[in-house]
Amino acid sequence: MDKDAKKRINELKKELIRHNELYYSRAKPEISDAKYDALMRELKVLEAEHPEYATSDSPTRTVGAPVQEKFSKVRHAAPMLSLESINDEAGAERFNRTCEKELDAECDYICEPKLDGISIELVYENGEFISGSTRGDGIVGEDVTRNLKTIHNVPKRLMGEKVPERIAVRGEVMMHIKDFNALNKRQVESGKDPFANPRNAAAGSMRQLDRRVTAERKLHVYCYRILFLSGETPPTQIEALNLLERLGLSVAPKVKHCRDIAEAIKYHHTFEDERDELDYEIDGIVIKANKTTDQKKLGMRTNNPRWAVAYKFEARKEVTRVEDIVVQVGRTGVITPLALLVPVEVGGVTVSRATLHNMDQIKKLGVKVGDYVKVQRAGDVIPYISEVLEHKRTGSEKTFHMPVKCPGCGTSLEKEDVFVRCPAGLSCPAQIKEAITHYASKGAVDIDGFSEKTVALLFDGGMIKSIADIYALEREDLLALPGWKEKKTDNLLAAIERSKDVTLERFLFGLAIKNVGKYIATLLAKKFKSLKNIISAEEEELLAIKEIGPEIADSIIDFFGVQQNIDQIERLKANGLNIQAKKTIVGGKLAAKKIVLTGSLRSLSRSQAKKIIESEGGEVASSVSAKTDLVVVGEKAGSKLEKAKKLGIEILTEEEFKNLVE
Repeated sequence: MDKDAKKRINELKKELIRHNELYYSRAKPEISDAKYDALMRELKVLEAEHPEYATSDSPTRTVGAPVQEKFSKVRHAAPMLSLESINDEAGAERFNRTCEKELDAECDYICEPKLDGISIELVYENGEFISGSTRGDGIVGEDVTRNLKTIHNVPKRLMGEKVPERIAVRGEVMMHIKDFNALNKRQVESGKDPFANPRNAAAGSMRQLDRRVTAERKLHVYCYRILFLSGETPPTQIEALNLLERLGLSVAPKVKHCRDIAEAIKYHHTFEDERDELDYEIDGIVIKANKTTDQKKLGMRTNNPRWAVAYKFEARKEVTRVEDIVVQVGRTGVITPLALLVPVEVGGVTVSRATLHNMDQIKKLGVKVGDYVKVQRAGDVIPYISEVLEHKRTGSEKTFHMPVKCPGCGTSLEKEDVFVRCPAGLSCPAQIKEAITHYASKGAVDIDGFSEKTVALLFDGGMIKSIADIYALEREDLLALPGWKEKKTDNLLAAIERSKDVTLERFLFGLAIKNVGKYIATLLAKKFKSLKNIISAEEEELLAIKEIGPEIADSIIDFFGVQQNIDQIERLKANGLNIQAKKTIVGGKLAAKKIVLTGSLRSLSRSQAKKIIESEGGEVASSVSAKTDLVVVGEKAGSKLEKAKKLGIEILTEEEFKNLVE
């Protein structure tokens, strides 16, 4: 049992450290707060039962996450710790009994909303704002002074004649829900991913290297604790908040002085009932001992105070409200309506958006902006709206209308069956980000290291706005990116250089022409031999290919009929792209052989093996048949191997295959 406990403790530590990194440093949590709290509680119980396995680096004894390299480090005036969490009245009463036992007296409390934002420290000297930082690991944070100066309610100078010589204040950077919805609408309409919730939006905004981006986003800071004060400390928490307000700082809204724990519990229930009506996200309340002397006497634990507790709300489950309906432009120009939701927990994951597929689906559901809806996850992955709760309507709900012009480029949209589509292709900014990712993928020109994450970084930073821009990237610009060193930069540039020599079928597939996948791209390349011939092909010539019907032919003609797409291709050529028809290799070691790959190869990726086969004149097939000449097997080969044995087809191991082509 001890062995099992040790194993589970290590698993939990690893998992929680990873989630801390996702939550605090990358603002991309994968699980809900409730799920995180459950994992933390499990670890605490196991460590209490097996203290010999508890270590100083355990998430139960640390807070936050390390400071990212791209920011300077700032040591806080006092530790910025986390709070112990409780989930019910029994937990609140237990907290109260502990306080009164330690104090040997009754305790009064200050109750505040637990604001769901990013924790920061503000430091003022002689009234002047001199620095601001994120919580980081609780001791050292990230210097975000320049970004904080763009927030309208962070005073550059404190008010009043008698300002402290030095004061350090803890607060929360928040984004109000209406501003969050407006930001997400802009994100989606410009082809960028929407933020998961207001907290993630606030965290992402604070960690911008370009403060102009932060300034464009409407953020607020609410202060709730004095970390350091030169001079006399206020005797109570309520007086500390009053001081902060007199100095011109905004404090947490709806703070209440509660005489006892019963009033604090009532405050919690009232706030939870009003939660959906607030214009800011909260996930509970904070109960604090009011008197400063009580706080000092109760003292601190390793990573949280004994005089305060977070009394969490029950996670929203399945039923939520549609805040807005926006449209998202896909890689091929298809316009997809997306419901932006009040974040809700569905299957242990916080969901803030759900696809509505098309107008037919919206009409079938009858969903409107402002509706309360039930949300489910298809296959426990993709969120969708399963039902509209019409009985909860107030009459203020709004009907959604599909736009007539593309939100990304202004081109008139076209109706295709149940879908609406932007025909602008590579000239549409909303389509280009996904188009760049597709163009660089392994099935297309295959730029190793040009991942979706890299595309997002370069695109959002303005370094690439088209596929042609890939070939104009400069080494110095890449080295200036956060976390980019010489090796990573040189590897990417080398991969970009290699991709300049590309076969016609790979290039055609990379252009993301509607209805043109790998197979059709290969047929076009074989038939027309050159890109020039494909661009000038008439409908009858395209239809002469057995597998191409009117719909595919129209897609090809429409794509090359847009001048901006032709201009983009010319730019690619000007930047060094060399598009070649695939040559039939005569005399290659695998000439005219059909080869199937199955199982996991140890030393080669599937795309590398395919390139080797093609370079030796062979053809890679996806399935085993009587026409197959060779089957190359890796680890865990399955049914294809069995079928090859039955058909008597030659079978090679990975090593035998490599020896054959060397």
